[in-house]
Amino acid sequence: MSLIEMNKKYLRSAADKINLDPNLLKILERPMRVLEVSIPLVKDNGEVEVFTGYRCQYNDARGPTKGGVRYHPNVTKDEIITLAALMTWKCALVDLPYGGAKGGIICDPTKLSEKELERLTRRYTVEIIHLLGPHIDIPAPDVFTTSKNMAWIMDTFSMMKGYTEPSIVTGKPEVLGGSKGRKEATGRGVAIVTRELFKALNKNLRGAKVAVQGFGNVGSHAALFLSQMGAKIVAVSDITGALVNEDGFSAQELIGCVEKYGCLEGYNKGKKIPRDELLYLDVDVLIPAALENQIHSENAGKIKAKIIIEGANAPTTPEANELLSKKGIYVVPDILANSGGVIVSHLEWVQALSGLYWEEEEVIKHLEKKLVKSFKEVWKKSKEFNVSLREASYIVALQRIAEVYHYRGIFP
Repeated sequence: MSLIEMNKKYLRSAADKINLDPNLLKILERPMRVLEVSIPLVKDNGEVEVFTGYRCQYNDARGPTKGGVRYHPNVTKDEIITLAALMTWKCALVDLPYGGAKGGIICDPTKLSEKELERLTRRYTVEIIHLLGPHIDIPAPDVFTTSKNMAWIMDTFSMMKGYTEPSIVTGKPEVLGGSKGRKEATGRGVAIVTRELFKALNKNLRGAKVAVQGFGNVGSHAALFLSQMGAKIVAVSDITGALVNEDGFSAQELIGCVEKYGCLEGYNKGKKIPRDELLYLDVDVLIPAALENQIHSENAGKIKAKIIIEGANAPTTPEANELLSKKGIYVVPDILANSGGVIVSHLEWVQALSGLYWEEEEVIKHLEKKLVKSFKEVWKKSKEFNVSLREASYIVALQRIAEVYHYRGIFP
């Protein structure tokens, strides 16, 4: 099943539960706008290489579109459309005044110099600039992009427009108006949602065994904050392999290793296991925080974790989701579990528009309040409709979007 069909299946299932107007469903099944661009890059050796980039604005009924830009060799048009759709449901679910967007460039950023990455980012910005604006579409970091990429996008937009516009992107450096706590926000949100699920289930998070697939920004911070809450990080993985330690790892040490070596390969504590074996460990919580489609029909039956918290976007296929539900495994879906990043991005956008900036404690307070409220709404819907947390999340999102269409109508 393609990513687009996967998204439609989840969407249709939730729409059926709430008797959504079929005419509105027709609109929500399709992206509003998809742009494909060619990006010529003069490399450091003087050769020219042409890359393909995308920007999808899926739906803007609730406000300007919002979504990250990823650099990866496996970026596809279908992936970008699906991720933009997920951003649409995510922003509605946590009640932000945004629609959903996503962008990407097909490239291997590890094989490009910093100067090449800067030129690639700036040219991509120019190619899509007519789609961008603080009240139109606001990019953010994603896979293999950072605050530095956002600084280049902001500067390029500002130079082309003739004035400095810090609210054009989020996830930028603090000196350019970035929000405190933005880098840690998605991982912190994963930890908060995990804590809230344990509360709802009357379980004790302290001592719970956690396995984290993908020790990038999201996975590493989720591990850090969960360990601070008393959970035990017993397994981690990245592109170089996986490590297990039944006594628990120091999240701080693991993060220090990644900061020093760029991966977990240099860490010499714990037992090495094949990377995919991490998914099948007997743990309390599994956090897939890598890429899409990691849990599918062929491996879902092997999963022993009692709870899955989706740190990555679309890590579980619909077939796998059904298998996990039948096994009684709780799955907190991506559109809720990893929404911490866009929640703090909204706070950053508000700060940039107003020129007022908050201390990290205030940002964390807002994030906590928004996520706890959203989780409780999803939990309540899951009980009301007797559905999984994923379907409940889609129901909350669709009901919010449907209400907007009820008042706005369809132009003309």
